[in-house]
Amino acid sequence: MKELALKYGCNPNQKPSRIYMDDDRDLPIEVLSGRPGYINFLDAFNGWQLVRELKAATGLPAATSFKHVSPAGAAVGLPLDETLRKIYWVDDMGELSPLACAYARARGADRMSSFGDFIALSDVCDKDTASLIKREVSDGVIAPGFTDEALEILKAKKKGNYCVIKIDENYRPAPLEHKQVFGITFEQGRQELPIDDELLSNVVTENKEIPEAAKRDLKIALITLKYTQSNSVCFVKDGQAIGVGAGQQSRVHCTRLAGQKADNWFLRQCPKVLDLQFVDGIRRADRDNAIDVYIGEEYMDVLADGAWEKIFKVKPEVFTREEKRAWLDQMKGVTLGSDAFFPFSDNIERAHKSGVQYIAEPGGSVRDDAVIECCNKYNMAMAFTGIRLFHH
Repeated sequence: MKELALKYGCNPNQKPSRIYMDDDRDLPIEVLSGRPGYINFLDAFNGWQLVRELKAATGLPAATSFKHVSPAGAAVGLPLDETLRKIYWVDDMGELSPLACAYARARGADRMSSFGDFIALSDVCDKDTASLIKREVSDGVIAPGFTDEALEILKAKKKGNYCVIKIDENYRPAPLEHKQVFGITFEQGRQELPIDDELLSNVVTENKEIPEAAKRDLKIALITLKYTQSNSVCFVKDGQAIGVGAGQQSRVHCTRLAGQKADNWFLRQCPKVLDLQFVDGIRRADRDNAIDVYIGEEYMDVLADGAWEKIFKVKPEVFTREEKRAWLDQMKGVTLGSDAFFPFSDNIERAHKSGVQYIAEPGGSVRDDAVIECCNKYNMAMAFTGIRLFHH
């Protein structure tokens, strides 16, 4: 099959729409269920590249949760501790496979952004991963294969309309890529830069020590950024992205956005949040929204108008700004990647508030000295990669 007709393009009025191959090869995909759309395929193909690279760089199964052509989360298949199992709503599922752990992490980092995601998996989707996907609000999944049990579970989702795409893991695209804007064709070489330890070897700060776990996390950050709409930055800890800031015109706004997501991820692990008592029957998405409100500054308004009674069994105590700051001060060992250089040290100041200790960025700003000085102030280790990772 060399082409596949789609229902419509980005919007319902954009017709006709299709995906197709320019050369003699067939499309490297097989649609096993549902009818994926234009944006679904954009997310699927970008997500597949991301997880394929994560697997190659770390040797671990990988998963990503994509929304509107940027990852909301990405992770490798490290085991989940009891706290993570609880905040990702999988504490009732028993022991999970490494691939399922990867998706639980990718989905759980920013559950609000992942609502209605498109999933990419580096490995054959197994029953554990399919069972986890089944219970989440999602548009579809792409993977190199599916076990019979997994496919049966996924085909039943959305009354048989859930999108399941199998991709040929041996497919390699041409070295030149093209796209059209306003009827004009753009051509460029594909971004095939390998993200490896060599890219992290030029450490420019006084602190030169980057442990192996931090190197792994920096590689996860940089690979994630390769497929995130620019400007972008990515906070990573323990094998998973915990905050992605995408598509902002100002880099410090990216850092603030991603930093706030990272903070929310850690605040969800605070006992005060873990001990919230929800009313019976409340859906996971509503719990996620309630936690976001509880963590946020607007919770006082919810207390004032009594809306808490629809969500919680017991009226929660206010999570004060001072309590939140004290909890966040315990977050350490976070890594941060940036797709282009930091032009000002304000990005480092903001990163420090979210426990960042290791950074990878291209370097090349006229203010590099000020950025390095700020890193030295906090004993951070920063590597200059010399490579920009813009993605548009």
